[in-house]
Amino acid sequence: MAAALALAEATRSADLTLDAVAARAEVGVRTVLRHFGSRDGLLEAVFAAGRVEVEEERLAPEGDVDTALTALVAHYERRGDLVMHLLAQEGTEPPIDGLLSGGRELHRRWVRGVFNPWLVGPGAEGVVDLLVVVTDVYAWKLLRRDRALSAADTTNRLRRLVDAVLAHEGERDHHV
Repeated sequence: MAAALALAEATRSADLTLDAVAARAEVGVRTVLRHFGSRDGLLEAVFAAGRVEVEEERLAPEGDVDTALTALVAHYERRGDLVMHLLAQEGTEPPIDGLLSGGRELHRRWVRGVFNPWLVGPGAEGVVDLLVVVTDVYAWKLLRRDRALSAADTTNRLRRLVDAVLAHEGERDHHV
């Protein structure tokens, strides 16, 4: 699984062959197949293990925005480039599409958990949508990679965006 993850980080999924994974893991292809059944089985096992790690990396107490954003940026520092790499391959393979769909669901649950104290009333779903956008990996990429800001500056910018959303959480969103 470690060999498959390393290759996934370095190459497009179409190039992630059982031969390449086996060679990197210094085992035979039959060994990989015995453990995972198929290439898709291997990818699904790697992605399932990754989901558990991602949830742990992003843990934060409900309502603790500073801890949550610090954990989120640290998570993106560790996995953001891989996620961007996978997003570029969306629509090419069912296992990748499943991973990305699950990642979106996980992120939305994380937003609901962290920001639950602000998610009241009929406008709550709109606030969730805005917080999902503000804390998405693309926001991190724009600030961290495209603007080359430090992780600390990125966290501070995200906090300002979150504060702006939360400052207006009581307003009803009639436009969406």
